[in-house]
Amino acid sequence: MEEVARIDKWLWAARIFKTRSIAADACKNGRVTIGGINVKPSHNVKAGETVDVRKPPITYSFRILKTIEQRVGAKLLPEIYENVTAPEQYELLEMNRISGFVDRARGTGRPTKKDRRALDDFLSLEDL
Repeated sequence: MEEVARIDKWLWAARIFKTRSIAADACKNGRVTIGGINVKPSHNVKAGETVDVRKPPITYSFRILKTIEQRVGAKLLPEIYENVTAPEQYELLEMNRISGFVDRARGTGRPTKKDRRALDDFLSLEDL
């Protein structure tokens, strides 16, 4: 019989999400896909499948090497999955980190006068 595991348990056990409930919420909210199809937390996964996890601003891709439902140590993770995330995604993450003040998270308050001036300078450079 082929080994299978629930996707929410696998995401938690492989340390992609900190808790199983966060992994289940990500599945329910359409942030976890397999083959371009959104999956429910109860979806069974097999070794060899590729799971895409959207954690804004990027989408991580993992190829499942081993199905587990019990959390393992961080040193064992290379046996569990292979990170096949496209390099462009990491470039996007780096760009977002560099220009962090431009795309303010909702609810962090108004920009300070210094932030606003920096933003105005940045936007005026784009117009040139």
